Amino acid sequence: MTVQVLRADRRKATPWLNGGGVTREVAGFPAGSGLADFDWRVSLADVGQGGPFSRFADVDRVITVVEGAGMALTVDGTEHRLAQPYRPFAFPGDADTDCRLLGGPVVDFNVMTRRGRATAEVEVTDFQRSVTVPRGAVVLLVCLAGTAELGAAAVRLGRFDASLLSSGDDDLLRVDGVAAVVTLHSRPAV
Repeated sequence: MTVQVLRADRRKATPWLNGGGVTREVAGFPAGSGLADFDWRVSLADVGQGGPFSRFADVDRVITVVEGAGMALTVDGTEHRLAQPYRPFAFPGDADTDCRLLGGPVVDFNVMTRRGRATAEVEVTDFQRSVTVPRGAVVLLVCLAGTAELGAAAVRLGRFDASLLSSGDDDLLRVDGVAAVVTLHSRPAV
């Protein structure tokens, strides 16, 4: 299995245009792509205040609260309370979306995929499990709390560290805390 380790302390914080928080990109594809041309993008955000979400045309999003009291997202007029941590919530990135914090700042985990170019499956786990990279995909492991370790690869992840896995044999993920397992499928251009 090919493993690329992505340490949290090497990520640059990018302020939001509305001033409500900052984002740190964990990984994206293609490498070096910006917000207008990514196939997929995974990030962690510090949300300091509520307000409207940026719209991303033809993008699907999955957001997971990892720290704080949670938030209420109003997506195209329907409110969804994200008050429990580690529960992924999927919604269209081009929907009219507004955020109200439920009790102060939060940290959230974001997965965005461009429709027609990529898809994502987001699973949050707090136990030992096998990790398989499906053919034509990559798997991104992100330690959301505590520590996580990939057995055969001998990679230990601290809070918010990540590993990007591609090809090869299965590996055993040991989690002493909580980790996100994101399987990303890119679709070939036609």
